[in-house]
Amino acid sequence: MQQITVRTMHPDDYPALLRLWLATEGMHLNESDEEEPFVRCLERNDGLSAVAVGAGGEVLGSVLCTFDGRSGYLHHLAVTPALRGEGVARSLIEFSLERLAGNGVMRCNIFILADNVAGQAFWQHNGWSERPWRIMQHPLPRTDGGSTQRTSAD
Repeated sequence: MQQITVRTMHPDDYPALLRLWLATEGMHLNESDEEEPFVRCLERNDGLSAVAVGAGGEVLGSVLCTFDGRSGYLHHLAVTPALRGEGVARSLIEFSLERLAGNGVMRCNIFILADNVAGQAFWQHNGWSERPWRIMQHPLPRTDGGSTQRTSAD
């Protein structure tokens, strides 16, 4: 395996992250993943999200981590296909979980689409369990002039 470093995610990582996320099967993006909301998310959740970078600084993996005051949430876990199965995802998850625990968070949740069977298998293999809840969502009007377009996958 090539040398990988896990570090805090920064706003200037956005172009590389977007490329990685768009190339990751099972990942669905929406208006929340545009650059401005992404930067706001990092500012509100300073130091919780992580990227895995290669020796040349290229982004090879990511996890976006948020905290609502009670629980933590992981979003957009992605690793370039050539490095899957090498422990990169586990390192990214551990980075964020350690920081959540340092903030007194006692639980962390993930959102995964019902049809993402490979993703579900990954999370279960790594000790995560399914909860018997359904997620419901209500879109809010955008204040930045953009349109709020949602698909059934959002």
